[in-house]
Amino acid sequence: MRNGSPPPVVLAISGNDPSGGAGIQADIEAIVSMGCHAAPVITALTVQDTRNATRVVPTDPALVVEQAEAVLADMQVAAIKLGLLPNAAVAGAVAELLSRYPGIPVVLDPVLIAGGGAQLAEDEVVQVMRTRLVPLALVVTPNSDEARSLAPDAGSLDECALALVALGARFVLLKGAHEDTPVVFNRLFDRNGLVERFEWARLPGSFHGSGCTLASALAGLIARGTEPASATHQAQQFVHDALVHGYRVGRGQPVPNRMFWAGQRE
Repeated sequence: MRNGSPPPVVLAISGNDPSGGAGIQADIEAIVSMGCHAAPVITALTVQDTRNATRVVPTDPALVVEQAEAVLADMQVAAIKLGLLPNAAVAGAVAELLSRYPGIPVVLDPVLIAGGGAQLAEDEVVQVMRTRLVPLALVVTPNSDEARSLAPDAGSLDECALALVALGARFVLLKGAHEDTPVVFNRLFDRNGLVERFEWARLPGSFHGSGCTLASALAGLIARGTEPASATHQAQQFVHDALVHGYRVGRGQPVPNRMFWAGQRE
């Protein structure tokens, strides 16, 4: 912006989804919607549509780091959003990179399985997330299945979230859309326990890219200086509105309309 400060930069480290419903495009659209500049780093190429993924080709870990370092050396990055980390080598390289930038807040979306059920990340990634990435995160945003994978010894979902906090995450936003409940319950935890419980109307069906959208919107809000507890509420509201305005562009799941606000300005 010529007459003011540039928008905050969010470094989005994730995989490419050629359908545009999830992955790096979802990140970019959500980050832009929060009034930020998105700097995308590609961790994997995938073959997927709105129904499922059929192939994941990891980017060379050194190339992932080179992409990110080019941005970090050139721009003042205000937040980092992590999405698909397809294997332990990529996840470990990203963890080592982030350890050199401890002042930049990190939002970790632990992407493990596609909406259609295909495995996107290798099993070893879970251990790297637990030991090296969760401790670096300001906010971790697992759905219930991901929370159980990351905290397999926990007896309940709440205990899963608390286990991730114990590993070092400042906040855990536990998403409940995958649970069999009449409404969606999301819960925010910190080291003192439950911070807030959010209740959202359950929309029919499921959507392709809702998790990416939430974590990226959250990263954008944090980049703009919103404190995490408030940012989690605003990001959820944005996602809910995007889902309400969602559309079916393929033969599978509908996708969130992350640019719904643009149409409202017409």
